[in-house]
Formats: sequence, structure tokens, C-alpha cells
Amino acid sequence: MSLRESGASPEGGERACTLTASDIAEIVKGELRGDGATCVDSVAPLSRAASNNLSFLADGRYSSLLASSSPGVLLVTPSLADVTGSVPARIIVDRPAAALLQLLPNFYPAPEHVPAIASSARIAAGASVGDGVSIGEYSVIGEGAMIGDTVAIGPHCVVGRGVRIGRESRLMPHVTIYPGSSLGERVTLHAGVRIGSDGFGYVSGPSGHEKIPHVGRCLIGDDVEVGANTTIDRGSIDDTVIGAGTKIDNLVQIGHNVKVGSACLIMAQVGIAGSAQIGDGCVIAGQAGLGGHIVVGSGARIGGQSGVFGNVPPGENWSGYPARPHRESLRATGAVFKLSDMMKRIEKLLDERDPR
Repeated sequence: MSLRESGASPEGGERACTLTASDIAEIVKGELRGDGATCVDSVAPLSRAASNNLSFLADGRYSSLLASSSPGVLLVTPSLADVTGSVPARIIVDRPAAALLQLLPNFYPAPEHVPAIASSARIAAGASVGDGVSIGEYSVIGEGAMIGDTVAIGPHCVVGRGVRIGRESRLMPHVTIYPGSSLGERVTLHAGVRIGSDGFGYVSGPSGHEKIPHVGRCLIGDDVEVGANTTIDRGSIDDTVIGAGTKIDNLVQIGHNVKVGSACLIMAQVGIAGSAQIGDGCVIAGQAGLGGHIVVGSGARIGGQSGVFGNVPPGENWSGYPARPHRESLRATGAVFKLSDMMKRIEKLLDERDPR
């Protein structure tokens, strides 16, 4: 298989590599139609793909874009394989998007991990740093912290006293991990993430609002990814737990004592109040708000901008404000849209009966 560096990528990022159509078909186990020697060095959407790009077509609604674009190689479903367009090589696969995931690491190899500890980094006495670790400029590792093998810590990160970070984890710049937190293996925290900060807990009385001391932990499982500027609070007297394989988007707030199961997807600007429990495999769409002490069953899906104030049964789709089963929410919304017309008709009837 031919794999060659082609210099800086067209997007200005990591160095890209060149693959032939035959290479691509071999990697994704697809059917090649056309010129197997066609070379591409990057990936682009169908709307602007050029002859040096690989693109894909998985939805017939976008077929017309082929008339104005000219990808060198096209990943395409069997049902769309014969769509009209000038493409030197087509590779037929059942799931083009999944095939693309196999190819991206070949086009854009991940930067090689180079173990190095910056001279400006500060590592406290009693901290344990594993083999092959890199620590960026001005990062601080607290007393008794345990950093696993091949962990990469970016510039200006703070790892608190006694924090544990599992092997192959990666902290982008300006991540802060408070004492009482633990990260599993292969965890990725993007820039500005805050793990283990105190939750919002107060007891109100005649003298004002008295803060509840937070003594619980914040436990992050293996293979979790947390987006930029997301905050996950530590528990008050219980633990906050994020299950293995869960992926969390940017700007998410997860309150104290929350339990999130494994393999969940939590999208941007979601807020989850204290002591809520989210089952395995749940999907919570952007800007949804979940009240405290509720239970969302495994496999449930919550629509964007929903307000969830009660328990959601496993496997159900809920949406709306207040959230309810999705079909019921659609009917309720439809009824609201009809209200204006209904009010006009009622007012007309009243005027006819009472002309005054």
C-alpha cells in the first residue's frame, strides 16, 4: 500500500498523507469503480471537494452537489453508486461515514507523543510521574498526585493534590483538576475543563446562605472525552461519577453527586442538576436542562432545549418544556400553534351573537 507524506494539509493543520483509490478500497473493504491510481491527499465535504480530495455521499438529498464538485475519490452507498457526476474513482461501501473514520488517521496521522517535562513545570514532592509523560510549560502537579504512563499534560494545567490520572490520558491547555478527583485511562480533557470543583450547595437561614462543605469525589471512567470549558463538580458527601466511554461536549455543567452511566452522549450547553442519575447509553441533546434528583433510564434520548423535571423511563424519547414523551410533545406544540386561529374564530362567534 502506498502511503506518502504530502506536506502541510490544505486546512493548515497536521501534515497529510497521500492515498490512491486502490489503497482506500483496500482499507475500507469497498468495491472500487474507476481509476485505482487516482491520488488524494485530504478530505473535504462534497460541496467544495476538488480533485485532490476524498469525499462521501450517503444521502440522496445531496446528490445534486456532484454536478458542481469534482472529488478525486468518492465513498458512496450502493443505492447512490450510479449518481451522475464526474468522479475518477468511486468506492462503494454500506456506511460511507464509518468508512471515513477508518481513513482519517491515514490522511492526518496524530502527532507523535514526545515525552518531555518543561523546565517551568512544577512537580510537588511526593507526586508520582509515570514513564513517557509529557508536562507542558507552567503546569503544576500537586503533592501526592499520581500520573500514569504516557500521559500528556498541556501548558498551564493544574493537577491538584492527590489526583490520579490513568495512563494515555491527555489534558489540553488550561485544564484544572481539583483534589479529590480521579481520571481513568485514555481520558481526554479539552481546554478549560474544570474537574472536581465544589457544587452549588447552601443551607439558607436567618443569617444568610451557609455553604455546604463538599467532601465527595469526582470520578471519571476510562475512555471519557470532555469538551472545552465544561465543568464537572465533585460530590457533596457522595461522589460524582462519569461512566466509561461517555462523551461530553463543550460548555456542559454537571452538578454534584450526579451519576452518568457508560457510553452516554451529552451535547453542548446541557445542564444536569445535583444528584440526577443518567443511565447507560443515554443521549442528551444541546441546551437541555435536567432537574436535580431525577432518574433518566438507560437508552433514553432527551431532545434539545428540553426541560426535564421528572423521571424518564428507559429507552424512551422525550422532548419539550416541560419534557414529555416526544410524540405527546409534538401534539402539544401543534395545539399551541392552533390557538391563535381558534381565538380569532371564537372572537368572531362572540361578535356575531352580541354585536354591541
